[in-house]
Order: sequence, then C-alpha cells, then structure tokens
Amino acid sequence: MNGNDTNRIPSRWAPPFFTIWIGQAFSLLGSQLVQFALIWWLTQTTGSARVLATASLVGLLPQVVLGPIIGALVDRWNRRVIMVLADSTIALATLGLAFLFWTGQEQIWQVYLLMFVRATAGGFHWPAMQASTSLMVPKEHLARVQGLNQMLQGGMNIVSAPLGALLLGWFPIQGVLFIDIGTAVLAIVPLLFIRVPQPKPDLSSQPAGAGSSVWQEFLTGLRYALSWPGLVIIGAMAALINFLVTPAFAMLPLLVTGHFGGQAIQLAGLESTMGIGVILGGITLSIWGGFRRRIVTSMAGLFVIAVGSLLVGLAPANAYYLAVAAMFVIGFSLPMINGPVLAIIQGVVDPEMQGRIFTLINSAATAMAPLSLIIAGPLADKFGVQMWFVVLGIATALMGVSAFFIPAVMNLEQGRSQQDMPARGKASLSTSPVDGD
Repeated sequence: MNGNDTNRIPSRWAPPFFTIWIGQAFSLLGSQLVQFALIWWLTQTTGSARVLATASLVGLLPQVVLGPIIGALVDRWNRRVIMVLADSTIALATLGLAFLFWTGQEQIWQVYLLMFVRATAGGFHWPAMQASTSLMVPKEHLARVQGLNQMLQGGMNIVSAPLGALLLGWFPIQGVLFIDIGTAVLAIVPLLFIRVPQPKPDLSSQPAGAGSSVWQEFLTGLRYALSWPGLVIIGAMAALINFLVTPAFAMLPLLVTGHFGGQAIQLAGLESTMGIGVILGGITLSIWGGFRRRIVTSMAGLFVIAVGSLLVGLAPANAYYLAVAAMFVIGFSLPMINGPVLAIIQGVVDPEMQGRIFTLINSAATAMAPLSLIIAGPLADKFGVQMWFVVLGIATALMGVSAFFIPAVMNLEQGRSQQDMPARGKASLSTSPVDGD
C-alpha cells in the first residue's frame, strides 16, 4: 500500500491545502515580478548578452549542482519548516537588496547573489511542497491539483511581465522588491498554523549499526530511482525534452525578427498565446482529470506538442498566425504532459522518497539547459532557429509514440513490484503521516 492512503487524509482536506496553495500562489507572483524587474534592470544597466546569460546560469546552478543533495535533505527534515525557512530566506535576501537599491549602493554582483540565494531557497521549497502534496491531497485528486498548478504557471507567464513593466513605471525597483516581501509573508503565515504531514523516516535503507548521512540517503534515493526502469526512462525523456525546448524558446525573439519579420508586439503575441494555452490546458486537466491511466494523458500530450512544434518550425515567413495557433497548441499540451507525470510520482513513489525523486528528475532535466544553450547559437546560425522546433517536434512525436510500446513506462503508475525493489532499498510501505510540528 502506498504511503498516500486516502483513509489517512481528512475528508475536509481541501481547506487547509488550498489555504497553503493560495499563499504559495501569491509568493510565486512576487517571485516572477522580482525576476522580471531584475532582468530588466540588468538589461537597462549593461545591455550585455553575457550579463543576461550569466544571470540565467546563476539561477540554474543550484538546481543542477545541489538538487540531488537538497532532495535528500527535504526527505530528512521537516517539510513545513523547510518551506517557512525557504520563503523567509528569500524575503530577507530581497529586503537586503531593496535596501541597497534604496541607498544607491547596488552592484551587478549583488543582483547575481540574490538570484543565487532565491534559486537555492526555491530548490528546497519546490520539492518540499510537491512531496507534501501527496500526503495532503487524496490520490484521485492529485492530477486535478497538478492541473491547477499548471494553470497557475501559465497565468503567471501571462501576467507577470506586463504587470512587472507597469509596476516599474509607477515605482522604483526597490518598490517591486518590497511587493515580493509582502507576498512571501502571505505564503509563510498559513504554514505557521496549518499542519503539514510528515512521512515516517525510511530506516530500512540505513546500514546496520550506522547512522544515516545525507550522502547515504542521496545514494539510497538514487538506487531507488535506478531500480525503477519506468522512472529512469521518464527522467531521460525529461532531460531530452529540456535539451531541445530550452534553446528553441530562448531564441524565439530571433524567430520573430529574422523569419517572420516581426517586432516586440509579435513576440508578445506568441508568448501570451502560449500562456493562454497553458491556462486553458490546466483548467481542462483540473476539471477532466485526464484519462483513467494518467500516463496515457502525458504521452498523448507529447504527441500534441510535437504537432505544435512542427507547425512553428515549418510555418512560412508569411504565416505568422499559423505560428500563433501552434503556440497555443504547445501551451495547451504542457499541463497534459507535466501534470499527470507529477501526479503519478506523487501517487506511487513512497512519501519518504519523494523529495529525492523530484529533485533527481529536475536536476537531470535542468542540467541539459546550459549544454543546449552553449551549442544552440552556432547551430541556429548555420541551420536557422526553425530547425530547433522541427527537431523538437520529431523527437517528442517519437517519444510519445514509442512510450506506448514500453511496458516500464505504461505500467509506471502501478508502482514497483516487490521483485523490482532492492533488498536494502525497500521503503517502508506502512508509513503513516505524523505531525509536522
């Protein structure tokens, strides 16, 4: 029996969960506004592509380098405390930078430092929230909750940039930073009063007569994932998709100006349409819940994103609106891919392992971004930006179709059989949530 047992989740699970969820949504909005404001300040101050690339790399490094270790710590520590400390750290670091801007002492390295701190704290917060969700939400509602999460992300993509630009027109940058501090408080307060369940620690994976170190717990999580072929394949697919998606969308401005001959308004049209697609896809998933077998929903979504990517890549220069429609298709398919996969992991991975599994998959996918960005420029100069969308379309189509013929993937949500579990790495299947206090 999986640790996410609906009999152990209160029948009135929704009010406490969504109270926390709404606070986190406000915090996410504040974070997006700060990210926009800082990137805009770097752009206005330096006009340097190198500086912007460095800022992106600073934000990625904690996820790539620290992600697996963070996952082990999330599974070891109290998850509610992790979320409170992560939000508090972000708020304090943002307050410090706001003071520097207010006194006119800001420097570029200080902005880099804040981005690194925010990315590190976010690296703790995201897996803690994802791993807690499976102990607060009944299994049959996990896909719908993930649909809401995807809808929220899409909404932020639409709202944050224009709202950030509007706020920067009204306030100095430190004013926007103070808004983020306020939204962080809205995220912290519910966590101080609402119980977040904790799984019992997995003692079966510890060597006899020895205490468990973070490194041992990381290795246990890695063995746990590697012993589950379906998870390994899903992680490899996520890495390949991220490798292709990152440069394709990073070079979207060049596609607009170089191929379609457009301006900023045309770029905004593509990005906003994609965001609208994400919102509608998230709403659809939250209402519908997906096919009975969630993995079918994800693989079907991969095929749909392939169609949209090929349409963008093959659209003639005079067919801008075909690319707009294709971007809507891509956006709509993203929640259908991500939501069910996250719900499957929350439903079948033992609760005391979820922090490590989420961060392992996220680190594997994120690690591809720097590599793909390094090689994207020369290849795009030689073959054109559209090439990336064509390759993305072909690759996702092949993955989506091939998965239906791979039992390890199609049977992922059935969980691991006893034969698949390593003798020393079996997780306790009788774990019950305990108070996060």
